[in-house]
Amino acid sequence: MNMLPVLNTDALFSDLSENYVTPMEPDAGDEVTVRVRTARANVDEVWLVSGERKLRMHLEKTQGVFDYYKTSFVMPDQMLLYYFEIWSGKTMICLLRSGVADAPDEHFFFRVCPNFHTPAWAKGAVMYQIFTDRFCNGSPANDPLTDEYRYIGQNIRHVDDWDRRPESMDVRNFYGGDLEGVRQKLDYLQNLGVEVLYFNPLFVSPSNHKYDTQDYEHIDPHFTGFVKDEGVLLTDGRTENRDAERYICRTTRKENLEAADAYFADFVREVHARGMKVILDGVFNHCGSFNRWLDREQIYEHSGEWEKGAYVSADSPYRRYFHFQNENAWPYNATYEGWWNHDTLPKLNYDESPELVDAILRIAAKWVSPPYCADGWRLDVAADLGHSIEYNHRFWRMFRQAVRKANPDALILAEHYGSAWDWLLGDQWDSIMNYDAFMEPVSWFFTGMEKHSDEFLPDQVGNADSFFGAMRYHTSNMMEPSLLTAMNELSNHDHSRFLTRTNHKVGRVGNFNYDAASDGVSCGVMRQAVLCQMTWPGAPTIYYGDEAGVCGFTDPDNRRTYPWGHENQEMIAYTRDVIALRKAYPVLRTGSLCYLHGERNCIAYARFDSRETVIVIFSIHPENMIVSLPVWQAETAMECSVRRVFQTNEEGYSLEEKELEVSRGRLSLTLAPMSAEVFVYENHEGSYH
Repeated sequence: MNMLPVLNTDALFSDLSENYVTPMEPDAGDEVTVRVRTARANVDEVWLVSGERKLRMHLEKTQGVFDYYKTSFVMPDQMLLYYFEIWSGKTMICLLRSGVADAPDEHFFFRVCPNFHTPAWAKGAVMYQIFTDRFCNGSPANDPLTDEYRYIGQNIRHVDDWDRRPESMDVRNFYGGDLEGVRQKLDYLQNLGVEVLYFNPLFVSPSNHKYDTQDYEHIDPHFTGFVKDEGVLLTDGRTENRDAERYICRTTRKENLEAADAYFADFVREVHARGMKVILDGVFNHCGSFNRWLDREQIYEHSGEWEKGAYVSADSPYRRYFHFQNENAWPYNATYEGWWNHDTLPKLNYDESPELVDAILRIAAKWVSPPYCADGWRLDVAADLGHSIEYNHRFWRMFRQAVRKANPDALILAEHYGSAWDWLLGDQWDSIMNYDAFMEPVSWFFTGMEKHSDEFLPDQVGNADSFFGAMRYHTSNMMEPSLLTAMNELSNHDHSRFLTRTNHKVGRVGNFNYDAASDGVSCGVMRQAVLCQMTWPGAPTIYYGDEAGVCGFTDPDNRRTYPWGHENQEMIAYTRDVIALRKAYPVLRTGSLCYLHGERNCIAYARFDSRETVIVIFSIHPENMIVSLPVWQAETAMECSVRRVFQTNEEGYSLEEKELEVSRGRLSLTLAPMSAEVFVYENHEGSYH
């Protein structure tokens, strides 16, 4: 009669959220309380195991069908790794971050790092990525001009037709989008629900993408306007950029640069006044051949206002900013190291130039400080910086110190593919663009497509095991402060548009005509993916125009202009409503995540805390599906009602509310083909944190 019932592993739960780790972001020396949940009266002992140390956990409270155990300790000055041992009679199982296991697996240990804080404003924030040249042309007077200068072998061109599709060699084509255009659309972005604007690079650069920085010290006047605008174009036989007088005037005259910077400062103030933030794109691994420190194009050489560039003269103060293979090739030494051997992308030589390090750290601090007051950096190809991994980590530690000293609330977020664990230990980056633990699993599950549209795997469509397996594995490479600030994207400037992936066409724009990107697409699948994006842990990030139905294969076709005047208004309304849903329930920002159900063509999960539970379920089956969800695992009452607050399917979406009953802890329902539904349970009587 004293025997315990069979160990209920479905009831076991803990995570790294504030619900189960308090405080979630402890400093060394803080008292930390860790909790774990079990079924009521179901276990004999619970232990927290960290290395050689074992702490017995004590029953803190019983509520509903659960017991809650806790233990407290002083946070050490180094990372804490732990898991739980759960004993019932002679049976012992381990509870890891990934769930129940027979034995410990260090990859899935819970990890808490002392003194690791990410900005509160960034946790779960709705972000919006803007490729400025393609978003909105607010001031044609500052547009780049056809023949203004030469870039990669040909003169640049201004595209007069805003709706024209990008060419295959698009980098030298300009549509004229600018910061004034963004300013004019701030009402639109605010009404959409956007909280953070992330800009592709804004600094002086000769390309439309601007990942080849010419001058880190100044915003490109082509995005703001000119005080002085004079000089000839590259016509009448002129073929060298040293003769591109109009471009030299526009981008090197200090009155133009100072005015551009002042415009940006005013722009950020207006964004902040609306309660939104601004993230800049920092390209610090490499610069461009136009860069002032190098001056391969000789546009600064004879200005009289600037120091000689390292390409021009061996006596340049910037000589060690670059690594030259031939130290005897001056003047005009073209033997500098290029990133991936591209001579248009000179690699910066931090390892051998303390002066360069100081310059970049000063720049990093400058733009997050008054009067500019940007709210953070997105770091391009951040793992490539430097010539060794040891130096790379050393630099990013210095970078973090410089940025956080200038602005303690600034976000540092990096582009990275694969595990970023070594950079996410609290002393370098805050988080990453979340490819592994969001974009890729979501793309595979809903479309079966690789993120460039380079591959279609039919078996991945609706593969719940792959989806949850990938999420469990890759999420374990991030601690909670990084997870909650991770940039969760469906599309961006480097990959095909998500809506295009829904048509399962494999290839790039060169394999098709432009219209193929929009042939046979499914707005219904897109709506499902957006709902997943807005209910998953992290910072959901919209790539400009995704909300308006923009299609496109991978770069450069993914950089089409925003379709002002012929947007998909239904998709915009949907995006606005699903963002409003996210904001209506704070649990979607910081709540615990519980996997509820997975079978072929169907997944369900819940976000929950002590105030509310939000249940989300997706079916990508072409016919009706009958499902039964164990919502009790997300701390609903065993007998209660839940409120459906959102529904989408192939035909459209609905905010009409409907109540369903939970019986014996399960929510049973029939899902329409290709649909998703969201349910809310409030006023917990049986939860405790």
